[in-house]
Amino acid sequence: MESAAGQEVGGARGVLPEGLAEAIRTTAEEIAELLRHAPDTGAPVPGLTWTVGEVAAHLAQANALMADVAAGHPHAYGDGTPQGIAAANEEALAAFGERAAEPLAAMIVAQAAACLDAMTGHPADETLTTPMGPMNRVVLGSYLLTHMLGHGYDLARALKRPHMVDPARVRLTLPFMIQAMPRVTDAAATAGLNARYAVRLRGGGRFGVTFTDGVATVCHGLPDQPDCTISIEPVTFLLMALGRCSPVGAMARGRVFAWGRRPWMGPRFPAYFKAP
Repeated sequence: MESAAGQEVGGARGVLPEGLAEAIRTTAEEIAELLRHAPDTGAPVPGLTWTVGEVAAHLAQANALMADVAAGHPHAYGDGTPQGIAAANEEALAAFGERAAEPLAAMIVAQAAACLDAMTGHPADETLTTPMGPMNRVVLGSYLLTHMLGHGYDLARALKRPHMVDPARVRLTLPFMIQAMPRVTDAAATAGLNARYAVRLRGGGRFGVTFTDGVATVCHGLPDQPDCTISIEPVTFLLMALGRCSPVGAMARGRVFAWGRRPWMGPRFPAYFKAP
């Protein structure tokens, strides 16, 4: 068995869905390559208060934390709410001084590989304690990929380079996205809401969201007689879910369509959730 940093993942293939280990490894390497060509890690990142170096430091820390969690070591990290996780991120970042591109690039790759290695030989369905609540190793791997894709996109925008978010990788984020959505529901926005949504990613991937008096239930299947069906281009789905693109702009470009008995509910859907 080779390390997850090598050509084969070995036992990790028996734990993770097909393609997930490779997507994690490749995404980490592409983020590292972006950083190695960064002229200035003090440059601002569009849409964030962090610099390039701070985003990279956060990724290095997060990958290390997830590697530790994958090995079965629980970590207290915020209170599990988007606000609590954001506060914990700032506290952790302030305590970690590295901002240079090359060391951070190496850490991101090494810790992504360590996370994959930690999954090898451990039960896939074992419940782990993570910053986003209890999840098994399959969902944790999807969480790691989702987190890297979001901040990899941020770095690519800041450095004016192509990003690495593609439909195949987005579909691999669904196990985490589906489990996390109830946790990041905005209670104020959904108060009293009763509605059934069917969400279809073009090219494959789907899930259903049912709101009962404002409480969200999310599942891999589609609800019977949905009030609103949303068809969305996969990259747009992830960027919208992570707060990186506007629903209005996406609909205007034809990347999102909504229909059903209550089609006007489509544009409201993203506002029901707050990403950490």
